[in-house]
Amino acid sequence: MKLKKATSRIYYLPGNSDTDRPYLYYINGEKYSVAIDAGNSKKHVETFYQALTEAGLSLPKYTIITHWHWDHTFGLYYINGTSIGSEMTKDKLLKVSKWKWTNEKMQEREKTGEDIAFCNKCIQKEYQNLSDIQVKTVDIGIKKPIILDAGDIHIHLIPHDSTHSRDALFIFVPEEKSLFVGDGDCEDHYENNGAIDQSRLISMIRFIENLDFEHYFIGHDKPDCRDGALKYLHELEHTS
Repeated sequence: MKLKKATSRIYYLPGNSDTDRPYLYYINGEKYSVAIDAGNSKKHVETFYQALTEAGLSLPKYTIITHWHWDHTFGLYYINGTSIGSEMTKDKLLKVSKWKWTNEKMQEREKTGEDIAFCNKCIQKEYQNLSDIQVKTVDIGIKKPIILDAGDIHIHLIPHDSTHSRDALFIFVPEEKSLFVGDGDCEDHYENNGAIDQSRLISMIRFIENLDFEHYFIGHDKPDCRDGALKYLHELEHTS
């Protein structure tokens, strides 16, 4: 699978719905490069890095995690460089790293609501041997916004609540007028029964509207534009 170029300095590897692999993004800075999300397995990371190498791009110095869910984080054990997420993501992944990976334990977590059936189904497709799962947390957890200076571009990491997960981290690159939201505009299957909380949605819309972006990068679909993203979000506001 080959990388696709989205802007002069942003590339992405398309996702795969078969095992819920999300899109993986790459920001090519003058001083260093940054990846967005770690993917769901060693194979996913290897596919991404092979695509980077074939495109003549260096491996990322930093990998930024948008939220804790398995499909965005189970590749962390295999990435190059340093990983960064919100402090809430770091705490959650510390807990997940202690989980046991057997069919029995997965079913127990599904019954208690600690995990969900869709994730378990996809995990079992991605991992022929559940014993291969290696979960680790991010190296750095942040509570407040920070900026990574990659030379010619500045990568803003902004913790903010989302409709999908409470630990969301948004990534904004003003020089490329680009915003990465992960799955931030999706439903919450863990804390809100697969629905969208109106107060969280409105807060997120107001936050997003204040950012000067034209490119809108999401976790499991093709990139969108500002108008398309805001139209979708406002439709959710009136239908959820």
